[in-house]
Amino acid sequence: MNVILWLLTAYLCGSLPFSVWLGGLLLGKEIRHFGDGNPGGTNVIRAGSRALGVTVIVLDGLKGYLPVLAAQRLGDLPDSALAGAAVAAVAGHAFSIFLRFRGGKAVAVTFGIWAGLTGWSSLFVLGALLLLAYFTISIDGWAVIGAFCGLLVFLAVSGSPGAILPVWIGNGLILAWKHRLDLAQRPEIRLPFLQ
Repeated sequence: MNVILWLLTAYLCGSLPFSVWLGGLLLGKEIRHFGDGNPGGTNVIRAGSRALGVTVIVLDGLKGYLPVLAAQRLGDLPDSALAGAAVAAVAGHAFSIFLRFRGGKAVAVTFGIWAGLTGWSSLFVLGALLLLAYFTISIDGWAVIGAFCGLLVFLAVSGSPGAILPVWIGNGLILAWKHRLDLAQRPEIRLPFLQ
């Protein structure tokens, strides 16, 4: 399979709008009418099903994890092409062809690509950083970007492979664009454990 097919496959996998499809099928609801209006697992939870929301979050992570893992194991791709496939999966979620190039904020699929690229340790580190950021930064978009910057520090210290920086930059640009309304606001640091 050549590089273009790997990129298209990753993009199409990322584009699968599980929240919209499963929310409509199993809940009879248009998920994009809840919360922030984006397709994603948290809005499935807001629509009334915690179990389905968690399922969607896992599926959204897998649509980043599986194409990256397949490209690594089966594609025999150079680092630059592997980086492209990882970013393509995130772009697919953020700009889904199935939703007229509108999509979610790409947080779950971000977890998936980093687990595929670097193993489960980055998934746990990013999760811990995001949880900490949500509790200490007043605006969600800033929390996501803060945790994502912390991931880069972890990746640099752990000596991750060569394709990491281009993926981090591409992924970060997509996250920043999808959270641009939050990033236009000034965040405040809160210290809930000291109050």
